[in-house]
Amino acid sequence: MTYVRVAALSELEEDTPKRVEIDGTPISLVRTEGEVFAINDICSHANVSLSEGEVEDCSIECWLHGSSFDLRTGKPSGLPATRPVPVYPVKIEGDDVLVSVTQES
Repeated sequence: MTYVRVAALSELEEDTPKRVEIDGTPISLVRTEGEVFAINDICSHANVSLSEGEVEDCSIECWLHGSSFDLRTGKPSGLPATRPVPVYPVKIEGDDVLVSVTQES
């Protein structure tokens, strides 16, 4: 996997999503419960930005219709969304947050 630096850990506020982009892929970074998660920033139901939603209990809620997605798995926990959104591996090196959107061949 190839990791790309997307932010400084010190830039991420607890439970406040931050939108970043890697090679055209929109990603919502979330620092919560002592970890940093990277989830695709587009809701699978309504094609809106998840980074504009709220974070609670290791989930991010879509602001438009209220579907929540687990930050660890991307699975929706309630309607109207029924499809998961991709999640991406995260590494922390010092103050650097690195995310991979590529898979090994």
